[in-house]
Amino acid sequence: MNINKAEKTPWICDKCNEKLEPRKVTVRYLGGNFEVKLMQCPKCKMVIIDEKLAMGEMLEVEKSLEDK
Repeated sequence: MNINKAEKTPWICDKCNEKLEPRKVTVRYLGGNFEVKLMQCPKCKMVIIDEKLAMGEMLEVEKSLEDK
């Protein structure tokens, strides 16, 4: 995922009211672990997966894993 550093409006965690930061997180799916850079709350560790990533790259990985 490309994170636009010039973005003027930061993502804010609704629970903690903290700015989300780009961090490497582990995503688990069908027994596999994948390291991905996502926007994450530094306090509660909640992540946001934007629509482009969810409907693009992650959907392709999901389909290839399910076909195996």
